[in-house]
Amino acid sequence: MNMKHSPVLLVCRFLLACGVFALVALVGLQPRTASAESPAFVRVVHASPDIGTADVFLDGTKILSNFQFGTVTGYATIPPGPHKVQIALIGKGIGASVITQNLSVNPGIAYTVAALGSSNADLSLIVFTDNNLLSTGMAKLRVYHLSPDIGSVNVFEGSNMVISGLGYPEASNYLTLTAGSYTFNVTATQSNATLPPVSATLKANMVTSIFAVGVANGTPAIQLVTAQAQGLPGVPQTGSDPNPGAIIGDSQSLTLWPWLIGALTLLALGAGIATWQRRVKL
Repeated sequence: MNMKHSPVLLVCRFLLACGVFALVALVGLQPRTASAESPAFVRVVHASPDIGTADVFLDGTKILSNFQFGTVTGYATIPPGPHKVQIALIGKGIGASVITQNLSVNPGIAYTVAALGSSNADLSLIVFTDNNLLSTGMAKLRVYHLSPDIGSVNVFEGSNMVISGLGYPEASNYLTLTAGSYTFNVTATQSNATLPPVSATLKANMVTSIFAVGVANGTPAIQLVTAQAQGLPGVPQTGSDPNPGAIIGDSQSLTLWPWLIGALTLLALGAGIATWQRRVKL
């Protein structure tokens, strides 16, 4: 009897092994979420007309030197949690900081931190939470209104108003646009301020930001500064992924269902054959 059913036993063991292997592989393919150890992504904008060229300190360590008005840094990774940010005029040292502020950042989240204020009384940092998720093959655009004396603004692409009533200091919603060359005009709704148009080539799978900085009456003069981000390292669908559409949370779960069903079927067949063999032996 044992000799007769030994091939069946081998088949049973093979099916069970395949089922277990498939389930282990599926666990490894599940989408990863930001863990407590994931860094935050932070970039800094110098948009304060009252602060000249500056040094920037993070938790007592100088991270930026010769930081000039209108400069937008790239995204840098920093540990999640609370941090002390200080800004001082270049060469003055951390003890002469004109801005000292505690900021807290979360793992896996992108932030834009803007230094604002047109007088010593209102110098501060303001934090914007960025969303750099991309639609595959498309470009994204966001406008940051950081000019203190022109009131709210409207943004036009040609004759088409794409953003309306954006106040200070605010950031617009994201626009998803076809990649290509654009000219944007920003007009003040409550003053006679004129902002020079800005031309930008929006690239597929990249996020473009336009920052309105400076003052209409005085120096530094009002200007529009552009910056482009390719994405955030290790975060799916942010442009850094060479295949941005490959990991899409729920969509990926749907593609795994046939494999899960197959793995469970193998386990069920193996268990069924084992049960049948035991009954035959009895």
